[in-house]
Amino acid sequence: MEYYVKSVVPMIETNYDNFTTVEKNIADFFIKNRKKVDFSAKSVAEKLFVSEASLSRFAKKCGYRGYREFVYQYEKTFVEKQESITGNTRMVLNAYQELLNKTYSLMDEVQIGRIAKYLNKAERVFVCGMGSSGFASDEMEMRFMRVGVDINSIKDTDIMRMQTVFRNNRSLIFGISISGEREEVLYFLRESYKRGAKAVLITANNKPEFDEFCDEVVLVPSLKHLNHGNVISPQFPVLVMLDIIYACYLQQDKYKKETFHDHTLRALEGVKNNDY
Repeated sequence: MEYYVKSVVPMIETNYDNFTTVEKNIADFFIKNRKKVDFSAKSVAEKLFVSEASLSRFAKKCGYRGYREFVYQYEKTFVEKQESITGNTRMVLNAYQELLNKTYSLMDEVQIGRIAKYLNKAERVFVCGMGSSGFASDEMEMRFMRVGVDINSIKDTDIMRMQTVFRNNRSLIFGISISGEREEVLYFLRESYKRGAKAVLITANNKPEFDEFCDEVVLVPSLKHLNHGNVISPQFPVLVMLDIIYACYLQQDKYKKETFHDHTLRALEGVKNNDY
């Protein structure tokens, strides 16, 4: 059974903070809507007490040429949803499935391929995050270290600031900030980028200013738009995206990287066998 369809809703969510008050009202309608209705500009404008011009501006901020193109894509993937959650297990699983669907909608495979190439070329890789994003940062370090990447996870503010001094065009920096507002992480990306490093931001909040100091902005779904987002681990959407990047990276010179992985496993087994 095919679960994944490209939806416009995640793109609305990642641009939500860029909207005006009127545009947020429009966004809320399309995010929360569960019924098949008349989505024509005239009908929606009347329903929301907004102008058709506001609908057009909203659609353009979501990356579409106009409202007609936006609503065509919205209707194409719209599925009338019935709230049939009957227990905690189903609630959690449905939330995870929704996040996976949204990840698929946001994912740009060409972008992931570029990032995998950055990883292959970089002499040093740094990944930074604070709070729950710091856990994802540690996981990325562990995964990529085992296939031969010279990578360090940084979660300390002072170390982030000091490390920017030594970055150059042979460095690759990953910053993880779901909110897109962690100044420590943004500082590390900004200052490293100035010194020639490649900079990749993983975030759920798309902002135009990120393009000024990031080579790539990787969008992940936000938990705040889920009905039951408070029961999901906040790093889950990031970990899914990191797995996608890892899988793509592994495909490039796969034999060599799998050999590295096997060697690290043997090294760990050797430590265990000698641990009396």
